[in-house]
Amino acid sequence: MKFDSTFKAAVLLIICTFFWGSCFPIGKLVLNEVHALTLVFWRFIIAASCLAIYLKAARMPKPYLSLWQWCWVIAVSVVGVGGLNLCLFTGLAYTNATNGSLIMALSPLMTSLITCIALRTLPSFAQCFSLLVSLTGVLIVITNGHPKELLSMQINHGDKLIFCGMLAWSLYTYFSQGISRWMPVISYTFVGMLSGATVIGAMCLASPEVLPFTELWNSSALGVSEVVYIGVFGTVAGYLLWLNGVRHLGSANAALFFNFVPIFSALTSFMLGQAVTPLQLIGIAIVIAGLLLPCIQSFKRTSRTCT
Repeated sequence: MKFDSTFKAAVLLIICTFFWGSCFPIGKLVLNEVHALTLVFWRFIIAASCLAIYLKAARMPKPYLSLWQWCWVIAVSVVGVGGLNLCLFTGLAYTNATNGSLIMALSPLMTSLITCIALRTLPSFAQCFSLLVSLTGVLIVITNGHPKELLSMQINHGDKLIFCGMLAWSLYTYFSQGISRWMPVISYTFVGMLSGATVIGAMCLASPEVLPFTELWNSSALGVSEVVYIGVFGTVAGYLLWLNGVRHLGSANAALFFNFVPIFSALTSFMLGQAVTPLQLIGIAIVIAGLLLPCIQSFKRTSRTCT
């Protein structure tokens, strides 16, 4: 029963990372029509609206938290949701999707470090080995089998912003594990979307050159559909699936699946007309193998217990 629950959580996390990975090339296309702040603003408005309708239709009870708990939930949401998206999409305007996906691939390592520091423990050998194997596969995909390309990467303003977003997301992943015990995942996600919309809305008001309503109105039909995709699938579905996975697997194990993001980013780029080489396919296989190692070990332990 426990294995079935773990397997389902793993599948949902893979679907989640597909949605997020596809947002890299799609978001890059949208940025040709609208400002980064406009994209993130509408992303959260769409997500918050969808979740508000669902909460109303499902008649879900309001969570009863203390003032301190509400402050903590909002603070984590502002940093994790608002901080990630603000830094990520603003950074993509100054750097390429390859650099961005590589920097975001450091999230599992950062989350593991945060977890170890908070718990004052060392990561297990299985976690380290799985992370090393998966990260190797990510590097093969991103560099197309030429690791020397990493040495030629230039750290620009966009890379620094995305690194800050990655750090914010790692903190959000770790602290969400505890918050999910206080309130349902959907309610927590809704608070996150409202927090993100508030932060980005304030940024838009402070930036006279950003006109969210005018920019979206003047966008092409394809551009609008891409914004809706990022809002519905890349935000609502993605965050719900991610928080569900964190609740079942823990922040450190769930973070390993983030290695799939650049993989699906490469596959989506291929669907949009870019080529995927055999080496990149090998890298994808290595990432999958790295993620399956802890699952296989857990399954063996379960089997021994049952026998």
